[in-house]
Amino acid sequence: MNISPKEKTLNMMFIMPALVLFLVFNLYPLIRTFQLSFYQWNGIDKDMLFVGFAQYKHILFNNPAFWKSMLNAGYVTLLSLTLQNGLALLLAILVNRQIRGGNIYRVIFFLPPVLSGIVVGLIWKFVYDGNFGILNHWLMSLGFENFKDFAWLSEVKTSLSSVAIVHMWKGFGYGFIILLAGLQTIPVELYEAAEVDGADKWQQFKNITVPCMIPVFTLVTILTILGSMQIFDLIYSMTRGGPAGHTHVPITKIYEYMSNGEFGYSTAMAIIFGFVLLVVSFFQLYVSKKFNR
Repeated sequence: MNISPKEKTLNMMFIMPALVLFLVFNLYPLIRTFQLSFYQWNGIDKDMLFVGFAQYKHILFNNPAFWKSMLNAGYVTLLSLTLQNGLALLLAILVNRQIRGGNIYRVIFFLPPVLSGIVVGLIWKFVYDGNFGILNHWLMSLGFENFKDFAWLSEVKTSLSSVAIVHMWKGFGYGFIILLAGLQTIPVELYEAAEVDGADKWQQFKNITVPCMIPVFTLVTILTILGSMQIFDLIYSMTRGGPAGHTHVPITKIYEYMSNGEFGYSTAMAIIFGFVLLVVSFFQLYVSKKFNR
C-alpha cells in the first residue's frame, strides 16, 4: 500500500506532539545528565571542572555508603518480591473466585497505592513513634511491656524493616490488580477439564495457573524491582536515611549529594544506578524467556 507524501505529513503531525514531549522531557535530560556526570559542578556557578571518569571511579571503589544504600534497596526489593507479591497473589486468587463483595475488596486493596507516599510516610511515622505511637500502645495492651517507648524508626535493627513493611503495604495493590487481571484471562474450561481428570486445587495451580501466568509474573516482578529499588518518598518522610544512614537507598543518597551542591557527583551516581536497574531488568526478561520455553 503506497502512502502519499501528504498522508505521511499528516501522520507525522499526529505523532509530533508526543515526539516533542519525549525529546524535551526524556531524551534531552538523559543526555544532559550523562554529560554533567563528567564535570565537577555545584549546580549554581557557570564554571564546570571537567574530571572525566574520576567521579565514577570514586563511586565504584571509594564510596561504601552508596553500596550500603544499594544493599538496603536490595533488601526492600527482596521482601517486596516475596512477601508483597505473595500476598498480592493470594488475595488475587481469593477475589477471583465468585465471592460476595468481590468488587468492594478490589477497591479496598487498591486504595493504598493511590495514596500520596509522603502522606502515608508521615502517618506511619506517627504509628511507629516510640512515645505515643499506636503500634507500641497496641503491643503493650497485648502484654508486651518490652515495647514501651521503643523507637522503631530510630533503632538500627528495626528501622529498615519498618520502612519496608510500609512500602509493601502501600505497593501490594498494584501487583494485586495486575495478577487479578491475569487470572481472569485463564479459560475456566481448563480448570473444569482438570477437575474431571481428578486434579486437586494444588495440581490445578501448579499445572494451569502458574504456566499461564508466567508473562504476568514477569511484568509484576519487573515493576516490583523498579519500584522498590527507586523508593524515595517513604524514606524521606519517615527517616530521611537515618539512623546514621542505615535506611539510605540510592535515590536518597543521590538527593543528599545534590542537596550538598555536588551535582556532577550525584548525576554520576544516578547513571551508575540507572545502569544497575537496566541490567537487572534485562536479566529478568532473559530468565522469563527461559521459563516460557
